[in-house]
Amino acid sequence: MPLRITSAPVSGVKKNKKPANSRPRASPFATHARRKPSAQSSSTILKADDDDQGPLPDVGISRYVPETVPVTDVVHALQYIRDTMFEDLPRRAGMNSTRIAEVLNFRRTLPPLASVAHVHTLLDAPTKVEKEIVELVRAGRVRRLIVPGRGNDAAGLGDCLVLTEDWERLVRDSAALEAPLKDKFLQLLGRMGNTSTIPGAIFSPPEYMALVRAGFLVSSSSLVKGSSSLASLPGLPTVSAIPASASRNGAAEPNDAFRADPSQFHTATLFLSLPNTGPYLRMLGAGRSHLLSLLKRSSSSEAPVYLLRDRWDGAVETDKSFSVAKRTRGEFSGILPGRTKKWKDLYGMTFRWVLEEALGAGLIETFDTGSVGPAVRCL
Repeated sequence: MPLRITSAPVSGVKKNKKPANSRPRASPFATHARRKPSAQSSSTILKADDDDQGPLPDVGISRYVPETVPVTDVVHALQYIRDTMFEDLPRRAGMNSTRIAEVLNFRRTLPPLASVAHVHTLLDAPTKVEKEIVELVRAGRVRRLIVPGRGNDAAGLGDCLVLTEDWERLVRDSAALEAPLKDKFLQLLGRMGNTSTIPGAIFSPPEYMALVRAGFLVSSSSLVKGSSSLASLPGLPTVSAIPASASRNGAAEPNDAFRADPSQFHTATLFLSLPNTGPYLRMLGAGRSHLLSLLKRSSSSEAPVYLLRDRWDGAVETDKSFSVAKRTRGEFSGILPGRTKKWKDLYGMTFRWVLEEALGAGLIETFDTGSVGPAVRCL
């Protein structure tokens, strides 16, 4: 018998032919919606962070803030508050050059103020701190600035401190004032002591208007009428009328309110101020409100400090290795800082700074959980 060349015909392996109407077996994941990793929104990630487990365990009041701040007296506290208000611009900010310039200019023009409530939070010794503030004011190293209409209690925004050297520097550097008026104003500040009000008759109409325009004085007529804070300030001096002849030779006239009703000028009071105090206080109030809104996203209005910090910063990308790897693969690694409220509306205000501010204002309290570190609760 002839030998076969190959063994294929007797191998016994036969291939089944697929029927003409057969379909490929469906994947168990075929019904799931497809989405690219890069299309994942930040809101989805933030929603997962907002799921809390109800009230946190409370094992007592936390001294997290005063125990971790590097200050020992009021002067150091004022310097610390001034230097830690904003974060440095991130390398990938997500803002164009115009917006970056706007942020930096806004920061530069803010006055070097610090609320009394913030100072008390850092040092956490009310009697000692208030005594030290009084001594510094009497010695002329610190000035206490009262802003009527902004509240004079702990939660108010109108009780502030500023180093005298910083105040004098602002006067010297002001391009809106002439040198003789700068000297006259600084001499007046040195004689005023612990008061925020001055009679307008001390200055001539041109000097008065120049100081108002430069932001170093504000008239009571520009404040909210009927403010309870205004009425609560004791011993407000009145302003003598300025004769009409004093405004000749090109002198600036009083503002429109005084021209419309000269009787207002007789009872007007001038308050010391600093340039851009209004924008500073508005941003301070906005920062407090935003922090409370983030805290109230938890059903119990409390959250660990680390979680509240993440909410404040937003789901931003970082320079950590895993975030860089995700960006390289085209996956979602966080939004750019310029798209967050922290940078769009608050110019990069730091979480620690606004936490200290809200704590001093009595809007929140901190407590130890014993498991997840210090936590914050709305009051």
